[in-house]
Amino acid sequence: MKKVIALSLASAALIGAFAFSSNAEDKKKEKPAAEQTVVEIAAGNDSFKTLVAAVKAAGLAETLSGEGPFTVFAPTDEAFAKLPDGTLESLLKPEAKEKLAAILTYHVVAGKVMAADVKPGKVKTVNGKEFEIKVADGVVTVDGAKVVKTDIVGKNGVIHVLDAVILP
Repeated sequence: MKKVIALSLASAALIGAFAFSSNAEDKKKEKPAAEQTVVEIAAGNDSFKTLVAAVKAAGLAETLSGEGPFTVFAPTDEAFAKLPDGTLESLLKPEAKEKLAAILTYHVVAGKVMAADVKPGKVKTVNGKEFEIKVADGVVTVDGAKVVKTDIVGKNGVIHVLDAVILP
């Protein structure tokens, strides 16, 4: 029987707001995260340059800017850098658009799932395949990738940050 995960103090430490800009003037111009789509949130954060480029290359920016809601398990630029040499460059080529889209949609779950509502077990992704969520010693992993930040809420969903790219 699956149980709702109660966030421990260690997991709660993972929850935090993103610093979108160190420039106070830029912050005044920026919409609060809750008024932005998950794509706008990612585009406004320097840790997701690779993810945003990949989303655009796969033709998913418009979809993920739609009504949703979506739960996005977002790999950072450092996570993409862990891929074998040449993998990312190959995936960003126009002829790899479908493969890239399949990988990116494997990081997305339909609905808005907050960290406190995450359940261990298999989860169906937008691409139709399942990944596995595990919890051990207050650490949540998705197919082995560690969740390093949670509950970044936008108007069409929520982002949880991963330290690795997961592959279907």
